[in-house]
Amino acid sequence: MKSNRTAKLALAGVLTAVAVVGSFISFPLFGSKCAPVQHLVNVICAILLGPGYGVAVAFCASLLRNLLGLGSLMAFPGSMIGALCCGLVYKYSRKVLPTLAAEIIGTGVIGGTLAYPVAVLLMGVDGAAIGTFVYVVPFLISTCAGSVLAGILVYTLRGTGTLQKMQRTLGQETVR
Repeated sequence: MKSNRTAKLALAGVLTAVAVVGSFISFPLFGSKCAPVQHLVNVICAILLGPGYGVAVAFCASLLRNLLGLGSLMAFPGSMIGALCCGLVYKYSRKVLPTLAAEIIGTGVIGGTLAYPVAVLLMGVDGAAIGTFVYVVPFLISTCAGSVLAGILVYTLRGTGTLQKMQRTLGQETVR
C-alpha cells in the first residue's frame, strides 16, 4: 500500500511539472490564457490517480503557473473544477468518453462561469462590461483541445496495454 502512495505521489509531481511546462503551449483568448495541456493532465490524473490527486495537481500547477507568470488566477477555477468533475465521473463510470465530456463540461462551462467572480473580485475586471459567461467560450476551446489530446493519448496507451499496466501498478481498476 505504501509503495502505491509513493508511486501516486511521484506521478502527481511529474504531471504537475507537465502541466506547468505545458503552459508554454498556450494562447490568449478573450482575456484568459488557454493552456490545453492542463486539460490533458486532468484526464490522465482522473484515470490514473483519482479525483483527489487530480484536484491537488490542478491546484499545484495553477499556483506554480501564477508564481512563474505563466497563467492567470482564472486557472484555479477552470483546472480544479475540471479535474474534480472528470475525476468523479471516471471513478464511478470507469469509461473514457464520459470522463472526457466531464472535463469539457467541468472546465468549459462550470469553470468558465466561476472564472467571472474571480476576474471581478480578485482581478479588478469591470463585471458589467464583460458579462457572466464571457470566459465560457475560451475555456471551452482550451478544454476541447486538451481533451482531444487526452483521448488520443489514453486510447493509444490502452491499445498497447500500457494504460492497464500503469493502473495496476497504481492500484486502480482498469479502464473500459
